[in-house]
Amino acid sequence: MSGTLLDKVWKAHEVRALPDGRSQLFIGLHLIHEVTSPQAFSMLKKDGYKVAFPKRTFATADHIIPTKNQKRPFSDAVSEQMYAELEKNCKENGIQFFGIESGKNGIVHVIGPELGLTQPGMTIACGDSHTATHGALGAVAFGIGTSQVRDILASGCIAMKKPGVRKIEVSGKLQKGVYSKDLILKIIRDLGVNGGIGYAYEYAGEAVSALGIEERLSICNMTIEGGARCGYVNPDEKTFEYLKGREFAPKGEAFENAKEYWKGIASDANAKFDDVHKMNGSTIKPMVTWGINPGQAIAIDENVPQPMDAGNVGDAATAKDALEYMGFEAGQPIDGVKIDVAFIGSCTNGRITDFREAAKVVKGKKVAKGVTALAVAGSATMKIQMEKGGLDKIFKDAGFEWRSAGCSMCLAMNEDKLVGRQMSASSSNRNFKGRQGSPTGRTLLMSPAMVAAAAIEGKVTDVRKYL
Repeated sequence: MSGTLLDKVWKAHEVRALPDGRSQLFIGLHLIHEVTSPQAFSMLKKDGYKVAFPKRTFATADHIIPTKNQKRPFSDAVSEQMYAELEKNCKENGIQFFGIESGKNGIVHVIGPELGLTQPGMTIACGDSHTATHGALGAVAFGIGTSQVRDILASGCIAMKKPGVRKIEVSGKLQKGVYSKDLILKIIRDLGVNGGIGYAYEYAGEAVSALGIEERLSICNMTIEGGARCGYVNPDEKTFEYLKGREFAPKGEAFENAKEYWKGIASDANAKFDDVHKMNGSTIKPMVTWGINPGQAIAIDENVPQPMDAGNVGDAATAKDALEYMGFEAGQPIDGVKIDVAFIGSCTNGRITDFREAAKVVKGKKVAKGVTALAVAGSATMKIQMEKGGLDKIFKDAGFEWRSAGCSMCLAMNEDKLVGRQMSASSSNRNFKGRQGSPTGRTLLMSPAMVAAAAIEGKVTDVRKYL
């Protein structure tokens, strides 16, 4: 096979071309969680179908999981019911469930790579919009709706139109204090929240190659925020080293054989792309969102734009609405905006490297008076690993609440919520109205290190002065 990684993976998994122009695509790995699967299992049962490939299906609970106290039954009755329903459905259908008792639970897009379930050349689907995360390991991964969860459970396949491929080539080297979160926010700002519609994004170039796997996971995670169907990075030696020895990765000779295949599915040097976007990574500065979508972002030394100058992220009316909702005035600096809450976590930035970078900022310091700061690991395994290394002590000594694994305040389907008009500095992926639990709460997206700096000062600030 030749072409882009998407071309090769698609061809390997296409069962047949459908008359309407879509493909019947086989899904190699199906990840499920407690929010979008209950209705799918009910539909499956009603129609008299069984799970076609239970051994290719894996489950965890993450969205509704409490992070303060994970003892069963949960204090919230609805959360307990949703967890128990997933547990029951997995047991009835022979699906491996990484529940709290397993010690391997966590956010679905964190534990997939962590356990070695996510591998290059796979097609991966999950009833969650941020499934594109797994593309960091050279997979073609996308979020689906509940009816599509049912389809995959019943047949192992999904009907889907193949997207075009836009190569995003990032040259140069990221400055100190600038992270992959800043890079993806800049990409979305430049191309727009709808700029990726009809595309898969292939992230490439010197700056992307220099990133570790966990940093690549952050970029691919937010691909959906730019409107693209999925995003990926071609597998390389860093990918192979990351996967080696993980629980579900091939072992011994099988790993070496897999590695040869993985090398072959990377995009060819002469692959043709539907579009190419080039940018210089060395010019990117720490980014902060000012509005109500991830594309409404500016560099730390920039001012909130005038509605007519908001760029490629919606019309002037949308920008005006954002200013009113956030309580900002056009022309004001983003540097110095006061915060009430600092949140480090999520499937975007809840991994060990994220906490290590944030720890460099908070070590030996204290969270500002009046600021509530949460540090929430992406998985139970990761939490234990960080505690063994003493990272938890750094955050707790600084005044952060050190929580158990879960989605937490990223989307507030649990006990972790903003209150009233609180302003949050967040390492998560969405700053939509009400996203963090309060219908009037406000969210500023930034890197974990930037969140840490904001927590210490009680306001948005340039993390580079701490480094």
